[in-house]
Amino acid sequence: MKTTVAVVNEQGGDFSLEEIDLGDPQADEVLVKIVATGLCHTDIHLKGFLPGEMFPNVFGHEGAGVVEAVGDGVKGIEVGDHVVLSFRSCRACDNCTNDLVGYCDSSLLLNYMGMRMDGTTTYSRDGAPVFGNFFGQSSLSQYAIAYADNCVVIDKSVDLTKVAPYGCGFQTGAGTVLNVLKPTPTDSLVVFGCGAVGLAAIAAAKHLGVGTIVAVDPLESRRGTAASYGAIAVDPMDGSSPVVDKVKELTGGGASYAIDTTAISAVVKQAQQSLRVRGTLVALGLGAEEYAIDAIDLLQTGKVIKASIEGDSDPQEMVPRLIALNAAGEFDVDGLIATYPFSEINTAVADVLAGKVVKPVLVW
Repeated sequence: MKTTVAVVNEQGGDFSLEEIDLGDPQADEVLVKIVATGLCHTDIHLKGFLPGEMFPNVFGHEGAGVVEAVGDGVKGIEVGDHVVLSFRSCRACDNCTNDLVGYCDSSLLLNYMGMRMDGTTTYSRDGAPVFGNFFGQSSLSQYAIAYADNCVVIDKSVDLTKVAPYGCGFQTGAGTVLNVLKPTPTDSLVVFGCGAVGLAAIAAAKHLGVGTIVAVDPLESRRGTAASYGAIAVDPMDGSSPVVDKVKELTGGGASYAIDTTAISAVVKQAQQSLRVRGTLVALGLGAEEYAIDAIDLLQTGKVIKASIEGDSDPQEMVPRLIALNAAGEFDVDGLIATYPFSEINTAVADVLAGKVVKPVLVW
């Protein structure tokens, strides 16, 4: 079938809306008519990072839509189901069977290589392959091929435009708080970088009643949004005192936990230094190839620096959990979303990079 996609034709190129071919779903595949797709920094970063031979390529990994067809081997998903699309996992390796599906042994092949496991591609143009299968969906497309393991069936009453980002960005931020850190009302949390992931983390911390939440971001608008969740906003560009000193003052000597979403080495170091003794930093940002840490601080305080994939979430559990929390008013992230017609995808990219919006969602 023909479908319109936002294809990137060369490394670092813009998204281009074009009509290309999408193959029929195989036995283990699900054809989804996409209603909305969240635009994530990973889409923007990897289109300039993947090697040139992996283009043309269709990205997109926060899709939401309606099932149009299912392969003969697919169980538990029916035509007409509403689904949120997330990352893929094999569901059979040791990590997957121990509730760590984000660390699946086959994660690289299933999510990033641009093709099926048999080497074929779901998309083609003029008979030539077009890379796709990004996170097992490539949902910057009017129609997308997905799989039972990354299709989360949701109630048809839920607005698909509002929940598309739950497949990655919101899940990552909230999951890092709910699954990895698990702070209590006696703890403190500082978040460096208040984009979609950081603000989702703050929203989850508010839900848990974390005692002190500090938000560090240079943009006044994002500090204001963080403050609406009860966070104390800190402007890192304010030269009145160092950021680390401010955080320590606000948290009574250092934060119990820190999250970095910026992937800026100097900021990650600040996040580490802002922790109390034996505090934990989770680095979530994608971009920097290496971070500089304060080794003396680390060795003398027993602090922990770690990362998390998708907030250690299983989408089949986390997406419905977050939808339920949202419905109960305990995870109010609807206001973070700004919708754009799919035809304005490059405007959405420019706006999010400029900090004009938090989470762009592209709607057909």
